[in-house]
Amino acid sequence: MTRRSAGTRLRAKARWWPLAAGLALTLTWSFPAGAENPADTGLAAALDRVLADDRLSGAAAGVVVGDAETGRVLYERRPGDRLMPASNAKLATSAAAMELLGPGYRFRTDVLTDGRRRGPVLHGDLYLRGTGDPTMLAEDYDRLAAEVAASGIRRVTGRLVADDTRFDDRRLGRAWAADDESAYYSAQISPLTVAPDTDYDAGTVRVRAVPGENPGDRPEVTLTPPNDYVTVDVRGTTVAEGGPDTLSIEREHGGNTIVVDGDIPVGADPTVSWTSVWEPTGYAAAVFADALADHGVRVSGGTLLGRAAPRGAKEVAEHRSMPLRELLLPFMKLSNNNHAEVLTKAIGHKTSGRGTWSAGLSAVTGYLESVGLDTAALRQVDGSGLSRMNLMPAGQLARLLASVRDEPWFGQWYDSLPVACERDRMVGGTLRSRMCGTPAAGNVRAKTGSLTGASSLSGYVTGADGREMFFSVVLNNHLASSVKDVEDAVAVTLASHGGREGDGGNGVERAAPRSAPPGTPPAEPECSWAKPRSC
Repeated sequence: MTRRSAGTRLRAKARWWPLAAGLALTLTWSFPAGAENPADTGLAAALDRVLADDRLSGAAAGVVVGDAETGRVLYERRPGDRLMPASNAKLATSAAAMELLGPGYRFRTDVLTDGRRRGPVLHGDLYLRGTGDPTMLAEDYDRLAAEVAASGIRRVTGRLVADDTRFDDRRLGRAWAADDESAYYSAQISPLTVAPDTDYDAGTVRVRAVPGENPGDRPEVTLTPPNDYVTVDVRGTTVAEGGPDTLSIEREHGGNTIVVDGDIPVGADPTVSWTSVWEPTGYAAAVFADALADHGVRVSGGTLLGRAAPRGAKEVAEHRSMPLRELLLPFMKLSNNNHAEVLTKAIGHKTSGRGTWSAGLSAVTGYLESVGLDTAALRQVDGSGLSRMNLMPAGQLARLLASVRDEPWFGQWYDSLPVACERDRMVGGTLRSRMCGTPAAGNVRAKTGSLTGASSLSGYVTGADGREMFFSVVLNNHLASSVKDVEDAVAVTLASHGGREGDGGNGVERAAPRSAPPGTPPAEPECSWAKPRSC
């Protein structure tokens, strides 16, 4: 585990003391000491105008901006208010994971046995053991099966046993919404799971429905990966070209029947859904069992879930995930909830031997305290921010952004943040269609957050005068469907800061994002809330 020395931590805390003092002593809006600087006064006025947006009337807004080099607070509005951070909670989880697990941390998935070999026959059980890898694809299970076959095993007299005991059996987070059960962003958490593609939405199956050739035909449905673990109940109908497209895809509560219902017109684009499965351990075991059969390995005794491989079991095959520093890209760029929760439980297992939310979150809290956050002022109940019980003040998020700059892994973590108006999904991520045509484009690196009535944006930006700033914007209790452009206006205002003459010498004005250039993908909700086709 990579950790800084005690002396380094003390120097870092001393360096950021101005920030800590500024955030701790002001709980309601007040401009910090040093506001006599005309440019900072102009910045405050410009941000006040942004936050006077009518859509925030009656809402709650916590905003903090600071100088990244000195830690001096440049602007703050209600920095101590406890607000739902949505996916800005991932800032805490990802930073703690980099520190406590380490940038080189890899998940392992292996196949073991304690049986006896007699020629091609294995007398005993075959164990598939997982440690939480959210990047396991069907092809990875296929490679494991190929290794088993290459070892000479052709028949297993016992069972295929899925060992998911690295974590506890709590599959869903605290206070997650029941009506999100089949949504991919609310997938169940297990040490053994499958992702359908390289977005790595673990614990989901990709369901694609296309219209039939003629009105009255049933839609044609395919699954990725192909499997018999879920059952598809096609109730929908193809209707005449130009008719309404009302096709829906949803898993029924408590099982693995996926219902495809509604109408889809002839010639319409496919309807695609990443749908969570019920009990991901069984899903992984089913995909692996199919792969074994494809490679000529027959298991006579069926499948058993949830039993640990015995000590001394011999390894037959092994798969290791990409290192955490690489996993950060799909995790943070696409705001993957499942990754956040798996990492939380992995942190718990590494630090205390218990793969539970409580153990993991306790360790995350300990890390946050070590870098100067006041953890008594916040509440974190999951790793992703999906729960509406999470509460984090903008001031604490800002303090985290300031503090992690001293960490040896900061560059890798910084690179994982979405970048405004960068069209490559693994660069721009959830910001790839925002702030285009402004000084913030290609400049702002920040984590987005979205829940109904809660929106957030926290990260880094360089002003026109070359000064790097950290900022946190957390907006709650708004009735408008979106306030993303208010967040964007804050970021664009910061990106414009210090580089323009005029405006009374303040060098800043209230900025509003301009229209995106032709060809830019349309604005899309955050991937952790509603996965559009282009996400």
